[in-house]
Amino acid sequence: MRKKVTVEKLSESERVSLYSISFEMDGTTEFERFVEEFENNSTYNRDYQRIIAALQAILSVGALERFFRPEGSIQDSVQALPIESGCLRLYCLRLSDQIVILGNGGTKKTRTYEEDPKLYGYVMDLQRFESMLKDNINKGLVSIQEKELTGVDDIVFEI
Repeated sequence: MRKKVTVEKLSESERVSLYSISFEMDGTTEFERFVEEFENNSTYNRDYQRIIAALQAILSVGALERFFRPEGSIQDSVQALPIESGCLRLYCLRLSDQIVILGNGGTKKTRTYEEDPKLYGYVMDLQRFESMLKDNINKGLVSIQEKELTGVDDIVFEI
């Protein structure tokens, strides 16, 4: 079964725009789901605060590679926050120094995300979305102009 996905801009600064994907279920973005689950979780508060601090730094100076941990395959842009150790991961697509698409995440209790069905699902959703996004860029329906994804407001992606 294919999932219908839209893109929503969450935040913007002089240097970067942060987006998130949203499945048609209820209009909540994947990043909002992550925040709902972990914002008031005392067990993972320190890890959650590291991720929020990293996002604030990204908004301030840009989505520089040094803020991200490579997570997906060589063919995709899947990254994770934070770069430091910890159990909590937020998965995202770092498309450039100016555009990041935030996904969802969770606690990493296995050696790799592939060994955890929930984390693996979040990464697979981002990989499938990125593939569809690239197809739409190649077709000229979506374009990247500095820190803006133009054309995404009019598209429901099916992944």
